[in-house]
Amino acid sequence: MGLLERCHAYKDKKEKGLPAGAGLFTYPVLMAADILAYDSDTVPVGADQVQHIEVCRDLAVSFNHQFGEVFKLPKAKLLDDSAKVPGVDGEKMSKSYNNTLELFEDPKQQRKKIMRIVTDSRPMEEPKPPETDHLFQLYSLVATDEERESMATLYRRGGFGYGEVKKALADAAERYFAEPRARRAELAAQETKVREILADGASRARTQAGEVLRRAQIACGIKL
Repeated sequence: MGLLERCHAYKDKKEKGLPAGAGLFTYPVLMAADILAYDSDTVPVGADQVQHIEVCRDLAVSFNHQFGEVFKLPKAKLLDDSAKVPGVDGEKMSKSYNNTLELFEDPKQQRKKIMRIVTDSRPMEEPKPPETDHLFQLYSLVATDEERESMATLYRRGGFGYGEVKKALADAAERYFAEPRARRAELAAQETKVREILADGASRARTQAGEVLRRAQIACGIKL
């Protein structure tokens, strides 16, 4: 209980007065099971997920101490800053916060969401630090290096409106996701192939997880 009560996502919801049910509370345990079931050595995560890997390791260490060396202890591989995606309100992007931009939604619908992003009320002529602006952070994820540097220069110089940035973000996002959207549409037209791929992956995953589960069951006396 104490371990899970200290998890950031649960604490954050509670502090904001938002519903924090059993699903959210026990999610780190589910995540640990997904990791340990496949003898994972390394888990790529964003900074906000490192704590979940620590919980996973704590659970594995506790089990191993009680029943012998059953589970591998995974290590977190920290991804770069692109793993931290702000939502349209500046908070962490999350469906539970209703602040997402869907990757595969209609580009026109996505553009409407982008144009409705709330910004601060600083005057147009005032320079603005790009590093702390969620609109710029979103733009950085889909813009080219040259576009990103040019936009950062504009922020620091001042003399622009946020509507200009939103339009640039919408244009860059549409261009960035054009190929993945086309690929998704292509796969959606091949339902049989997709189901075969999923079934094959599920079969191989089930075999691996079954071996680890049996090892754990034998260790704690559930199976001989």
